[in-house]
Amino acid sequence: MTLEQGTVFAIFAALFVFLIWGRWRYDLVAFAALILAVIVGAVPADGAFAGFGHPATIVIALVLVVSRGLAHAGVIEMVGRYVVDASRSLSAHIGIMAGVAAVLSAIMNNVAALALLMPIDLQAAAKAGRSPALSLMPLSFATILGGLVTLIGTPPNIIVAQFRAEALGEPFRMFDFAPVGGVCALAGVIFVALVGWRLIPADRRGANATAELRALKEYITELRVAEDAPIVSKTIAELDEATSEADVAVLGLVRDGRRLAGPVRNQAIRAEDLLIIEGGPEGIDAFMGTMGLTVVEREEGEEDPLAKQDLEMREVVTPPGALIEGRTVGSLNLQRRHRVALLGLSRQGTRISSRLGQVTIEAGDVLLLLGRGENIADATQRLGCLPLAERGLDVLQRSHAGLAIAIFAIAIGLSSAGVIYLPIALGAVVVAYVLFGIVPLRELYTSIEWSVIVLLGALIPIGNALETSGGTDLIASGLVSISHGFAPWVVLTVLMMITMTLSDVMNNTAMAVVAAPVALDVAEDLAVSPDPFLMAVAIAASCAFLTPIGHKNNVLIMGPGGYRFGDYWRMGLPLEILVIAVAVPMILLVWPL
Repeated sequence: MTLEQGTVFAIFAALFVFLIWGRWRYDLVAFAALILAVIVGAVPADGAFAGFGHPATIVIALVLVVSRGLAHAGVIEMVGRYVVDASRSLSAHIGIMAGVAAVLSAIMNNVAALALLMPIDLQAAAKAGRSPALSLMPLSFATILGGLVTLIGTPPNIIVAQFRAEALGEPFRMFDFAPVGGVCALAGVIFVALVGWRLIPADRRGANATAELRALKEYITELRVAEDAPIVSKTIAELDEATSEADVAVLGLVRDGRRLAGPVRNQAIRAEDLLIIEGGPEGIDAFMGTMGLTVVEREEGEEDPLAKQDLEMREVVTPPGALIEGRTVGSLNLQRRHRVALLGLSRQGTRISSRLGQVTIEAGDVLLLLGRGENIADATQRLGCLPLAERGLDVLQRSHAGLAIAIFAIAIGLSSAGVIYLPIALGAVVVAYVLFGIVPLRELYTSIEWSVIVLLGALIPIGNALETSGGTDLIASGLVSISHGFAPWVVLTVLMMITMTLSDVMNNTAMAVVAAPVALDVAEDLAVSPDPFLMAVAIAASCAFLTPIGHKNNVLIMGPGGYRFGDYWRMGLPLEILVIAVAVPMILLVWPL
């Protein structure tokens, strides 16, 4: 191993450790790794930011905007309303929803597909009186599987296709992934519909759906005691009957900005005290109304942003990469900026002990917002959150649904026929969507998930450094040596298993950047076609079903579904085994060695 190779391997080792650890955002970790690589000379300074202009990066950004356009046009809502029927059996419901999810994920970003279908699935669960945990995990897995079918379905496909263009002179085309990805997706959908949901732990499957959907979690909130509140001078112990009736609990008391230490049950409540309350949305609302409590925190003389009537509560979930992820509740200033109040925060499986304003928001947190409907809609969109109820937070351009589909279909058709380069075709779709008002101009840039763009733009130069230094060839030689004496298809299977396993604990985009050149070098060492190995990496990098951190969709359903970290592998492990069992023979059939 040369010094250059050792340096690049050290950078990648540190990168993997920090990505798996998850303490800092993956885009920040990747960008820091890029800067370090430039400083130590592993990446030339003039090529440090070449990844941000790479075709794969551009395509992913454009696909995100197109996904927003299809959602705004009401395409997904129209589909959802036709397929939801609470009278169906659970297997039938999951099969239909999973099938729709897979189809949508093939033509749009799979995170966007889940975000649009999740409220529909929650509504169906409520009508049928069953736990949302039964169907949300199958729905998430189906959106991941659907991305395997087309070039634009998932970032790893785009990355592998563009790598093939650079290495072999021609990229994978739009539907080159369909024979293998389609069969894997079909097998996976059948599995989650007939078998998968039965593997969800019994305590999740037997939960009360109506209660879950009315109060998906126990929220932690802080409520201020008004001057004329009936509980002034009473002790917290004297509120037991009221808390029992509202099904809430008083966890603590804050006075003069400090949380009182020790037992507080015998403390007399004063005006302007803050009560730390745990409970469901309806219970918090009822207790707040009868006890003279308020969530309003404003400067003296400032207009009360929540003084108007017609206030409502809505639950929203924080997706990975949201604007508010990593920020404290207190820094959001929701009432001043958006005229809504954060009534509570719920974090699955974690009791929050610090002051609400000091809590750092994490992906998967469920927020309970209070305000007027239009203000909540605006705040939800600007903060990058997703609604957990089918409330129509966006003003949909339903009359443009046919136009949106036609524009997109024409562009994809011309690109598939080789008439227009894919990034140009998608760029034309974005321009048309903006001109026709399908994507409002103000949402053009907010539609793009910039954390993914930064991640990919930073990783591509580092990946190139690994390849040019001979590092990927070293890895490939090691893999071939370990598999010495075995048939090439065995090596392909091993490569697929390793890629899939690593994708369960780190970002799949990063995994595709690293694994694609390794796949090419393995094929060269074995003197076989590189296409089956590249296809194996594309499939494996996207299939992260064992953990909630392997894919953003898995994080997204964790709170609403009431899942624990260890729940995913029960359905995910047999699904990953099934994907490998189906994909390997299909790859060998469609892309012979």
